[in-house]
Amino acid sequence: MAGLAVGCGGSDGDGGKDDAKPAPTGPEQSPKPDASSTLPASLTSQKLDWGGCKATGGDPAPGSEWQCSTLKVPLDYAKPDGETIDVALIRARSTGEGKRIGSLLFNFGGPGGSGVSMLPSFADMYDTLRERYDLVSFDPRGVAGSEGVRCRSDKETQAAESVDLTPDTAAEEAAYFKDAADFGAGCARGSGKLLSHVSTVEAAQDMDVMRQVLGDDKLHYMGISYGTELGGTYAHLFPKKVGRLTLDAVVDPSADSVGHAKNQARGFQRALDNYLKSSGQDPKAGSQKIVRLLKRLDAEPLPGSGDRKLTQSLALTGITVTLYSKQSWPALTRGLEQAEKGDGSALLQLADAYNERDPSGRYSTQSHSQRSISCRDTTARTTPAQAKQQLGEFREISPVFGEFMGWDTAGWCHSWPVAGLHDSPDVSAAGAAPILVVGNTGDPATPYEGAQKMADELGKGVGTMLTWKGEGHGAYGMGSDCVDSTVDAYLLDGKAPKDGKICS
Repeated sequence: MAGLAVGCGGSDGDGGKDDAKPAPTGPEQSPKPDASSTLPASLTSQKLDWGGCKATGGDPAPGSEWQCSTLKVPLDYAKPDGETIDVALIRARSTGEGKRIGSLLFNFGGPGGSGVSMLPSFADMYDTLRERYDLVSFDPRGVAGSEGVRCRSDKETQAAESVDLTPDTAAEEAAYFKDAADFGAGCARGSGKLLSHVSTVEAAQDMDVMRQVLGDDKLHYMGISYGTELGGTYAHLFPKKVGRLTLDAVVDPSADSVGHAKNQARGFQRALDNYLKSSGQDPKAGSQKIVRLLKRLDAEPLPGSGDRKLTQSLALTGITVTLYSKQSWPALTRGLEQAEKGDGSALLQLADAYNERDPSGRYSTQSHSQRSISCRDTTARTTPAQAKQQLGEFREISPVFGEFMGWDTAGWCHSWPVAGLHDSPDVSAAGAAPILVVGNTGDPATPYEGAQKMADELGKGVGTMLTWKGEGHGAYGMGSDCVDSTVDAYLLDGKAPKDGKICS
């Protein structure tokens, strides 16, 4: 499942439907809770034309049980009668083995993950829930089939793989920030005015249009990773419309962009330490061995595949992706062992999987959407000088991931053409029904501490905490009968567990 950003990726084309650069826009006031009831009936009462689904993102078309459609929503909610955009939807109807509750909406993370392509891939995990729900997901605005943003070509993406993401010299630093600025400029050229309207707040407003059009009085929802931020934002905007919401692999809503980077550095280092312990290695010594490998790659990349090289940055990406699941740890062992012997192909293959690069050299646009959404959301614009000042703290948090995360705080939204909306999202949801918040103590991408912050910020009597002492990104469907049965009881029967329940 998609997690938070761990680097920059590529595109599947040249973009360019609108060459006009959007004017930078200032922070806007978020709509007041339950304030979007003024939408025209042409949107809230629209009839969806469900039909067969097409192949997406290089994946084959899903089976006949799946139906796809498009939903019209306002480009700008401040102008509800104005221009509209399409949001791509997918669903599988309830199997009818129990009394149907309604639709269960999914967001699998990112930001930038395509729910249209991901839901069929994970649907087997949700067979029990499908007995009483239609399973529904979507590509959020700016993502894939929903008029997704485009920022650079495949050729430009592959060329950018040579950029050093932990610059050591003035020349490398200049190249790093030039590439970051070029990325944002490409998003502006390729996406036009859409770039100013891809925020999480607007995606949450889109979800309320979905709720109405799907015929549900309340929104039932499962959000994973970034999907928890989206779900928390929905609960804040529409507390009276909250049905049964589950938030799993929880993003810390109290953290700003630097705080998120520190959280992730801490989380991935924690997961790496657990991996090293499992293989009989001392975490400190094992981490230093990896640091030495990365330094050698920084000086001289290894042969990878064809004429492509394994750079330091690609190796770090390959290491990172294996920490999302304990089942991937053997792949990390193989990758590290081969790299120590001078063969970078295994780690490069892992990095390509994370960056969604196919063998022909085509990249998905998830990283374009991810960066565009997160830079629209956050007001933070860390300067290069500020990033350099905090590198020592980042290295102390994580010798392996810290330096990369520290530089990323400045590079991610450097020279971004659209201003951000807030320091951190407001997820307070007074008056909402209980929301189930699931935290995994071994989660690398969204460390466990963020789940408790989410439960607290949702408010007393709303955020209900469930803890799993496990490994990997997320908890539901990861092997814990305790977690799965607790979540199922909540979603199917409305039985929220006692706040603070622990599954070991």
